[in-house]
Amino acid sequence: MHPSYPLAVSILLLASASMSAHGQERPAPWRVYIGTYTGGGSEGIYLLTLDPETGQLAKVGVAAKTQNPSFLAMHPTKPILYAVGEMPADAQHPGGTVSAFRIDEESGMLTLLNQESSKGPGPCHVAVAPSGRHVAVANYGGGSIALLPIHEDGSLGAASAFVQHEGKSVNPKRQEGPHAHSVNFDRAGTFLFAADLGADKVFIYRYDGEKGLLTANQPAFASLAPGAGPRHFTFHPAGHAAYVVNELDNTVAYFTYDAEAGRLDFVDAYTTLPDGFGGVNYTAEIRINPLGNYLYASNRGHDSIAAFLIDPDAGTLIARGHTSTGGKTPRNFNLDPEGRYLLAANQDSGNIVVFRVNPGLGTLEDTGSSVEIPSPVCVVFMRR
Repeated sequence: MHPSYPLAVSILLLASASMSAHGQERPAPWRVYIGTYTGGGSEGIYLLTLDPETGQLAKVGVAAKTQNPSFLAMHPTKPILYAVGEMPADAQHPGGTVSAFRIDEESGMLTLLNQESSKGPGPCHVAVAPSGRHVAVANYGGGSIALLPIHEDGSLGAASAFVQHEGKSVNPKRQEGPHAHSVNFDRAGTFLFAADLGADKVFIYRYDGEKGLLTANQPAFASLAPGAGPRHFTFHPAGHAAYVVNELDNTVAYFTYDAEAGRLDFVDAYTTLPDGFGGVNYTAEIRINPLGNYLYASNRGHDSIAAFLIDPDAGTLIARGHTSTGGKTPRNFNLDPEGRYLLAANQDSGNIVVFRVNPGLGTLEDTGSSVEIPSPVCVVFMRR
């Protein structure tokens, strides 16, 4: 299966190439932006480069100084990067922010365009509509989501839509109320999906790009098992299936997807942990490679990436083992746009480790390349 739809990560084109010593054109390095938690040595958003031939990772420096830019997303056509800001509430920003940064085409450094309220505390995830008209943000602390318009220059307007989630589930410490943990648009930009850890639901909204509105779909949500704790969500590149990584019960849930109705139908769930593991673990990120044949999920506690083969016909998952992330607490990871390398961000050990993806098996091989970044929590590629 070779679907044409790209991996659901935010990337855009950067036209540049370099010449090798033999005069042959070779691909330019990928630009990689790292979101962090500041205060423990981090200054904001960092810029790295990844050599697509060798897998060598290099630190360029701080791309922008900003507070707690814990999650990032690229505009699909403009050289603009968006970042949440998890910061204390004030009169202007009640609980958190979303910032727009312009990317310098030569250096890759970031210039702040503007900053708007996320409309709730604890913003933890952002996504840009395929049309490039709006940014969606999930507020974990407030259990809410918001939609912010994007102006022609890439800057943000005040939120045009806001939805307060309701509900709770069986875990008294983590599910006492709603906790929106991620937002994802479908490939057509018709629906917005919000995984809510506290409610054990993926809420589904119809997205009106003309008016900047969100309305509850029918069905209005898909349910997860009690205590699952849905965290992050991804579509298969072909658009016929979706997968949710559940933070609390350490599983990946598989749903078929009806793109006309915006409906998710649960099929099965798969553990992210090896047999016999008895320690404390919480999953974090989920990704699918561009060809749609491998799925990966990160384990915090076991400190590994779990790999799965995706059955091309059924969409079911077949476990392909676990790879240590070479650090502690892999909060986030990402695949380069060609699916050749996986970069794991280890939040508590402060390092980004590069793995080469075996194209025939989907397994991960440590390249030996890594860089130190304080408290890394998000990895985003900028396409050449």
